[in-house]
Amino acid sequence: MKKSIIQSLFYSQIAFLILLPIWMKLTVYLHPLVILVVWFSLFSLVLFCVFWVKKEKIKCSRHVLHALTFFYSIGLLILLFFRPNNQNYSDINLIPLNTILFYLSGTVDFLIAFYNLGANIGLFIPFGLYYVFLTKKPTIKQLLIITLFTISTIEGLQYITRRGSLDIDDLILNVLGVYIGYCIYPLIQKVVVIQ
Repeated sequence: MKKSIIQSLFYSQIAFLILLPIWMKLTVYLHPLVILVVWFSLFSLVLFCVFWVKKEKIKCSRHVLHALTFFYSIGLLILLFFRPNNQNYSDINLIPLNTILFYLSGTVDFLIAFYNLGANIGLFIPFGLYYVFLTKKPTIKQLLIITLFTISTIEGLQYITRRGSLDIDDLILNVLGVYIGYCIYPLIQKVVVIQ
């Protein structure tokens, strides 16, 4: 297991360093903490893949799971509310798929479009997984109600505080991310064991 962790760290560092110029561009639009979030996400993905290929298990206590989720949530809130001051956040979009189609149209820089669409989905996948790990008999209805309420509150607060725009597409993508986390739980469970 120790060898697999070292291999994961090695492979993820190579990928992270090769793509560092891309990650640095993200700091123009987001808090510099985005670099740490990208590093953690990349390491976690590579760690999972290495353990899955080697058919090994990652054992994690509930306390560690809660702590990781707490610190991840704090990092995500910083990314959502502490952005560079050189941006205007007064937009409201209540038309579903309007922003998504705009990013897919090709009129926006590829990195910005990819980050906005991918991050709005990917950064919320851990919450769907956490929900399943946390509850003994998870229901999709309960998860969707909690997710819609929480993300709607965050979207509203971003708009009120002028730290983000109010966009129905962000809500759609974030909920999709949580739902994907919920759906891939059986796959993750093959590698991650919560004790």
